[in-house]
Amino acid sequence: MLDRTHFPSGRPPMLCDLTQNYSETGGGGGNYLRYKRRYIRDQLDWQHLLVIPGAEDKVVEEGRLITAYVKSPALPHQPNYRLMLRNKAVRALLDRFRPDVIESIDPYNLPWAALGYRDATPGTATVAGYRTDFPEAHFYEAVHHVAGKRVGRFAADMARRYAKKLYRRFDAVYALNPIALGQFREMGVHEPFQLPQGIDLSQFREEERDPAFRARLGIGDRQPLLVYAGRLDREKRVQVVLDAFRKLPEAMGAHLLILGDGRWRQRQIEAGLEPVVHMPGYLKDRQALARAYASSDIYVSAMPYEVAGNSILEAQAAGLPVVGVAAGSMPCQVPPGTGYLGPVDDADAMAANIERVWREGASAIGAEGKKMVRSNYSWDRTFEMLFGTVYPAALERRRLRAAAQGHAPAFDGALATR
Repeated sequence: MLDRTHFPSGRPPMLCDLTQNYSETGGGGGNYLRYKRRYIRDQLDWQHLLVIPGAEDKVVEEGRLITAYVKSPALPHQPNYRLMLRNKAVRALLDRFRPDVIESIDPYNLPWAALGYRDATPGTATVAGYRTDFPEAHFYEAVHHVAGKRVGRFAADMARRYAKKLYRRFDAVYALNPIALGQFREMGVHEPFQLPQGIDLSQFREEERDPAFRARLGIGDRQPLLVYAGRLDREKRVQVVLDAFRKLPEAMGAHLLILGDGRWRQRQIEAGLEPVVHMPGYLKDRQALARAYASSDIYVSAMPYEVAGNSILEAQAAGLPVVGVAAGSMPCQVPPGTGYLGPVDDADAMAANIERVWREGASAIGAEGKKMVRSNYSWDRTFEMLFGTVYPAALERRRLRAAAQGHAPAFDGALATR
């Protein structure tokens, strides 16, 4: 594990997380950064610079934890997120705080700001996390609806070429599942890491189940409550979940709980919801989210481009089986015995799998998923590898490159080993 003894100045090392994939109302990227910051505060002797978009330019310093907001416009279809394009402002922040490691989880303009600073500062290392299958989720998804699947596939292929150019420039990269790791290897990325995914096992537990929660929704003990949590937009395919629910036999007495916000939710509410469909919005309180998972019976998701899939793991930790699709990271997260996966965009198949889980015993299937998650996932495992292996490897690779270019390293590279 790196600490201040690895750096000649004796100061605590500084990590910079640079991203526009951040929202105060949740999101996988935002939760990763919030838990990382807590880990740094409680477990490490590091400084942390978080550079994120905001309503105005502002820097907030709280001891070793610094948050720098870069004024950025809100996205029209996702008002909780902002588009950060001011790379000069980002570069000024990097020049001011001079981080030792910069991590980027975005694939577009911000990684180039990090790489540009790294190239001008020989002692700084850059790390990239692959948390969105953007060639499929952004390029194919956006293009094929307008120009057809063939043109959409061409756009996705071009995006993968861009990804190859981008990620091969970083000092270290990590993926979150074996599928994404294989994609990195196909790109020719040097020794990519597979980072264990994190989850708060102390919060997401079966013991949070609350009969009063179900009673408020009008659900009896023998009625299944299906739950989905996440962003509500076309990419997440939440409409497929709703369509599948509406195909279930009325005799099941099922209810559907959709947690999240977005224009899709507003359109559904305006169109009128059945009494058995509940859309309360986004639950900012993580304890309330844990209670909602544990008080449900089956987690459902139709998202084909998951890379992290945090909500799936959280639901499994609370004892829920999963009904999803055989795409993205779901085959890794929902192995046989923990749920059922079907074809993408097939509401009939999803409805059949929901019935199957309920018929075979949701609690027994969920118990297998809970056992898997609690044996393999935790934030401590995530950050122990990140700070103990990934960041030291990035600094060592950077030291070797700097030495080859005739630059003196700004840290003790001999101690920053894998």
